[in-house]
Amino acid sequence: MATQTSELDAPSPTSQNIGDIASLTGRVLISALFLLSGFSKIAAPAATIGYIGSAGLPLPSLGFAIAVAIEIPVSLALVLGYRARVAAALMAVFSIAAAIAFHSNLSDQNQLVHFFKNVAITGGLLQIVAFGAGRLSLDARRRRAD
Repeated sequence: MATQTSELDAPSPTSQNIGDIASLTGRVLISALFLLSGFSKIAAPAATIGYIGSAGLPLPSLGFAIAVAIEIPVSLALVLGYRARVAAALMAVFSIAAAIAFHSNLSDQNQLVHFFKNVAITGGLLQIVAFGAGRLSLDARRRRAD
């Protein structure tokens, strides 16, 4: 059975604008965390590689390279809304992997908070995977050009 939508069901121009701004702001805010982390890794690569090694992960130099590759260019893609669903999915996997690798001692209150912070960040990223970057994005421009 098909349902009809009325003018009351359609978003108002004001609510749509608010949604567009909220979507962009959300992408910027969630990416800021990753960008700051990525640039701090570049500023102190030896310390980061040492920390990765101290967590018992194999190939800490490779882990460093992967982290920087996710945290900087993929975050920038998310800010711009360029292939935002793919970028958000990569960042979500990265966030869960970081939670498991670095914050899995859940008996430590600090680690528990960091673990669930990563889980919450993953939840926000999965919202982008599900609903896209919104109208204020390169993805939206690409769709309009097609």
